[in-house]
Amino acid sequence: MRQECKNFESRSYGNGETVRKCNLDLAPDAPWRCPENCHGYERRMDIGWTYGTVVPPQTPDDPPGLADGTAAAVLDAAEDHLNAIGAQVLAEVAAERTQVAARERGVRRFLRRRNR
Repeated sequence: MRQECKNFESRSYGNGETVRKCNLDLAPDAPWRCPENCHGYERRMDIGWTYGTVVPPQTPDDPPGLADGTAAAVLDAAEDHLNAIGAQVLAEVAAERTQVAARERGVRRFLRRRNR
């Protein structure tokens, strides 16, 4: 990916994992590369910045299937799956919150009766 792009973001975690992404979600082959003529590319304006010794880790090697588009197809399929189950997950979380709230109301009601 073009690390000099204003929309590029990299974050390293304590376990050694590093996330490299395009903030505009325009890089289907992230974290390996951006599209050739990306319309979202803007050179970073780093005038006046002072850089320390922290250097982002090396970008991982291209996986097999990146050049022919199969890697992008796998990522698209995974995104479609997550989008498909999103409503179901939200419904399950809402139902769980409703159950917890009902239990809390029942406990409060029980405690009020006991304290009379």
